[in-house]
Amino acid sequence: MYLSASFWEALINSKGIFLEASKMTLALTAVSIFIAIFIGLFFALLKISDVKVLGWIANVYIYIVRGTPLIVQIFVFYYGLTSIWMISGFWSVALGLAFHNGAYIAEIFRGSIQSIGKGQTEAGRSLGMSSSLTMRRIILPQAFRRALPPLGNQFIIGLKDSSLAAFIGVSEIFAVATTRGANTFDYMTWLLVSAVYYLILVFLLTMVVSLIEKKMSISD
Repeated sequence: MYLSASFWEALINSKGIFLEASKMTLALTAVSIFIAIFIGLFFALLKISDVKVLGWIANVYIYIVRGTPLIVQIFVFYYGLTSIWMISGFWSVALGLAFHNGAYIAEIFRGSIQSIGKGQTEAGRSLGMSSSLTMRRIILPQAFRRALPPLGNQFIIGLKDSSLAAFIGVSEIFAVATTRGANTFDYMTWLLVSAVYYLILVFLLTMVVSLIEKKMSISD
């Protein structure tokens, strides 16, 4: 019923504003994932550390992220940070998404690092490398290759989660769709239009991750 002439007309006539919204969605995703990778790696190293206090800190962080809704985390960043200094909605959402995704990426990295045989560490130490140098030059490159498939899935989740930015006024895809729906009293048509753009972005992101995986498999 909704895939009627009005849907195709809306899809075609609104391409300009939705392309701009798609750029915002991609920017949110890219910035948040970039930060989340460093957060995740940091807490993954804390979690596998021999120092129990560091492992406890990592576990508390992961538990908080898993135990609270993402929308709550984003609002805490938005209202909490703006009470200290002025910060845009974009950066509030980006940091909230990074904080959230970092916990899941930490577990991905932890599992990948621990899946590398201990012989690799022993080989590095036998060559005179320090523990940190062995981790950086031998363990982490192999762990990243193994982590790439689940990381790709987390990137896609992060892209879709960026739709929550609409709740604090960031003009990404979902925000544009709901605004158009309110103006025309036809939410379903515009939600379906937004779904098309999300599907395209997820497809493109999946292709990029697949290409990276193929290049890494060739290098191996």
